[in-house]
Amino acid sequence: MAGEKTGPTAVVPFRQFVLKVHSRCNLACTYCYIYAGPDHSWRARPPTVPAATMQQTALRIAEHARTHRLREVRIDLHGGEPLLTGPGPLLAQAAAIRAALPAGCTAAFGVQTNGTLLTRDMIDTLAAAGFRLGLSLDGGTPGLNRRRIDHAGRPSWPAVSRAVRLLHDRPEVFAGILCTIDITADPAAVHGSLRALDPPMVDFLLPHANWTSPPPAPLGPAGRTPYGDWLCTVFDLWWDGGPGPRVRVFTEILGLLLGRPSSSEAVGLSPVVALVVDTDGAIEQVDSLKSTYEGAAATGLDVFHHTFDDALAHPGMAARRSGRDGLGDRCRGCALVEVCGGGNYAHRYRADTGGFTNPSVYCADLERLIRHIAARLDATVALN
Repeated sequence: MAGEKTGPTAVVPFRQFVLKVHSRCNLACTYCYIYAGPDHSWRARPPTVPAATMQQTALRIAEHARTHRLREVRIDLHGGEPLLTGPGPLLAQAAAIRAALPAGCTAAFGVQTNGTLLTRDMIDTLAAAGFRLGLSLDGGTPGLNRRRIDHAGRPSWPAVSRAVRLLHDRPEVFAGILCTIDITADPAAVHGSLRALDPPMVDFLLPHANWTSPPPAPLGPAGRTPYGDWLCTVFDLWWDGGPGPRVRVFTEILGLLLGRPSSSEAVGLSPVVALVVDTDGAIEQVDSLKSTYEGAAATGLDVFHHTFDDALAHPGMAARRSGRDGLGDRCRGCALVEVCGGGNYAHRYRADTGGFTNPSVYCADLERLIRHIAARLDATVALN
């Protein structure tokens, strides 16, 4: 691609910028790794991003785009809950970035929201500014969303169901649904309820866990793969079910099996192209690292004193961009490494081994899912 070096010292620039516009949330989801996890850095940060930080971030994005001759960047406005600010600061952030970008470079804007604050007027306003909106849900019924409650313990579903209906009427705005897996929920019920909402995309996310803080799974004999089994059930329903929403984790694995690069940090060996800018201007690695230990996502860099090329050189960023070389011996020698990629970086953490050069805590589950998808793909190809 234009502007990138090739060969052993190739530089792959950032193309996705996750910008925190609000560092608080109106929900208290029981499994939240930000507010109920080991990292409490959010407490010391301003609740909303100041205008000066917003402007400086826009200039840094433009600088990075100019340096690497990028033709498009992706801007995701996050929180906390980004809609706690109302649409005004989101529109201001988008306007500042668009005004700063060099000629020939465009920006695609998205907002990831819990949906509780969405109104028709807000959707219309954000849509007119070119935003797409993604929802975070655990399923398409109130029972499946029992873990998504507000600070008084009240269910979020009544407000979220309104948001789903509003977005269903605006398919050009609806980006899709992120769903964190709860293996105590019936996979068929979760898949069917989300499919009924008719989103363009669903992504099933493994709960952020690691070897030091294992995932919440029912006790059972060694060798069980509860998350892999859950995902295999959903895959079969999706594969055999005819037209429906794209399921990102499945299409990513299918693409990798067919030799295409990944575009997700959950699987594959493609370099990570995203960074985070928090409300105080701190440049950080992806939020999932906050599920491991206090300060795991920190780089010591900020938009006022450092460029995003400085962030490219940060050891933590480099470790997540080194592909096979960044994996431990067991992963490098695995037959599935090109597809699995070691799994999500945060899921490899183990405190007593000094870091992230372990297989994923979901290693067996990922192997179960990948081999199952490969077998279904192979059988389908054989029939044709």
